[in-house]
Amino acid sequence: MTQSEFGNLGIAAWRDGFRHDFEAMAAKLYAHHAAIYDDSAWIHLCNKSELAGELKRVQALPDDLPLYGVPFAIKDNIDAAGWPTTAACPEYAYTAEKDATVVARLRAAGAILIGKTNLDQFATGLVGTRSPYGEVPNSFHPEYISGGSSSGSAVAVARGQVVFALGTDTAGSGRVPAGFNNLVGLKPTRGALSTRGVVPACASLDCVSIFALDLNDAETVLQVAAGFDEADPWSRQMPAAMRSTMPQRLAIPMEPEWYGDEQQAAAWQDAIGEAAAAGFELIPTDFSPLFEMAALLYEGPWVTERWVAVGDFIQQKPEAVNPVVRGIIEQGLGFSAADQFRAEYRREALLKIITKMFEKIDALLVPTTPTFPTLAAVAAEPVKRNSELGRYTNFVNLADLCALALPAGFRADGLPFGITVIAPAWQHAALLDFGSRWQQQMPWQAGCSKQVATQREIRPNNDTHVLAVVGAHLQGQPLNHQLTSRGASFLETTRTSSDYRLYALANTTPAKPGLSHCPGSAASANGIEVELWALGSAALGEFLMEVPPPLGLGSIHLADGRQVKGFICEPYALHTAKEITEFGGWRNYLSGNK
Repeated sequence: MTQSEFGNLGIAAWRDGFRHDFEAMAAKLYAHHAAIYDDSAWIHLCNKSELAGELKRVQALPDDLPLYGVPFAIKDNIDAAGWPTTAACPEYAYTAEKDATVVARLRAAGAILIGKTNLDQFATGLVGTRSPYGEVPNSFHPEYISGGSSSGSAVAVARGQVVFALGTDTAGSGRVPAGFNNLVGLKPTRGALSTRGVVPACASLDCVSIFALDLNDAETVLQVAAGFDEADPWSRQMPAAMRSTMPQRLAIPMEPEWYGDEQQAAAWQDAIGEAAAAGFELIPTDFSPLFEMAALLYEGPWVTERWVAVGDFIQQKPEAVNPVVRGIIEQGLGFSAADQFRAEYRREALLKIITKMFEKIDALLVPTTPTFPTLAAVAAEPVKRNSELGRYTNFVNLADLCALALPAGFRADGLPFGITVIAPAWQHAALLDFGSRWQQQMPWQAGCSKQVATQREIRPNNDTHVLAVVGAHLQGQPLNHQLTSRGASFLETTRTSSDYRLYALANTTPAKPGLSHCPGSAASANGIEVELWALGSAALGEFLMEVPPPLGLGSIHLADGRQVKGFICEPYALHTAKEITEFGGWRNYLSGNK
């Protein structure tokens, strides 16, 4: 399977192209559209006339819109005005009178809807095989599953047929297909994106999710699509003040389960090795409370919500529903109101335990899936294989967490491997910053193309300060914990301008350097190595209380012209210090490398 000639272009390239020359870019879009092969990934692919209508609509909009001219797709349980919504069940289909709220927001921002994609019927499954419109094979290897239920959306993005796509996520449907198709999969906080105009699976847990080739595009779509919707009973207002810093302390499963998939296990070991090399603190943790929470989703009364959503239809037309899907949803008839209350009581108790977990960590880091089955394996054991895929996804919505699935290289057999970082509600910016740092460590290719995905810069928010450290607070040094324990996020390693000198201070425990600014000199030809860290105002204040004299906070000029806050040394201490400028940094001095 190959990508279209224009499929690797991201949001910025499509948008800027349309701004510069609308007619030329429209011609490119027609060519791009003609190259899209209409297969099982699609339920409705727009025709040339529908595309012309979309282009005419967009041309009448202001060209400074954030998604001006950007082609996208939506999962076919999401409404688009005038188009059928099937939820992958032809007998259930209806023609939507208006766009779902999220679709309306995206189109108003200039995006062009290309089509509606295949899914596990009624969004019930993590495999991408439970649809009368056909199984959706993996974008890398047709004998393997694409993941579900948002199978078509993920494959369309991985192939480059659209720039981004919407899915939905109740138990992992916005993350599992991302992991299997080498994509970014963003599962926002419940209620952050309106679900009005979305066929419900479990209405109280459903989220609209985002598939993209890179973090910049995922973030742009999130910014456009998110927002409170008064007409949606499940919509939520984002808290006014959110402290959001990059996760540093990551809980990883103490004894991960792989269901015999040794290639997934090996890829995970490689991934956590890269995470440690990137400076993240990995904390093996007992995930039992999370797994117990996950069990409530399909083994408890929440499956009754699926019956509430489509049970009447199933009773009327049972033959129209996939037998596996029907069997799962009909389980909802076996629970009583008393069962629901007991389960809710247990969920609340588990939430208290999970909240306590996050007092010691910033986020969870997990393999997106523990196994990567073939289509044949799923056909042989459809329920068992599907259940295995939800090991690290099913608990997230019940626990009111948000999550970001990320590419994490390839297995020995060439199939993509993915990780997911999971944080408390509304920590989207923190997850994206983690993704940026991860991408610095492990750059990924865009979907199934050979093009390296665009890097996203870490952008501290208004309550976040950038601090340069030069010695004992560097990663791996004895005082680094004073930063990480306060939620500080590593940003990058860089260098000062050339007019700085570095000294080893006398009589300090642990040993510390002093940095001195000598304007107008060329004291250090290549500057002094420093690390940049981001931390909030309150954390910075606490941190500075632990910094002893002769060190203090001042401004440091970097080699690239930036100016940040950092440690400088009072001049009196330099008289008894040893100058070590020639080493170019504290680490080199400690190791004796010039």
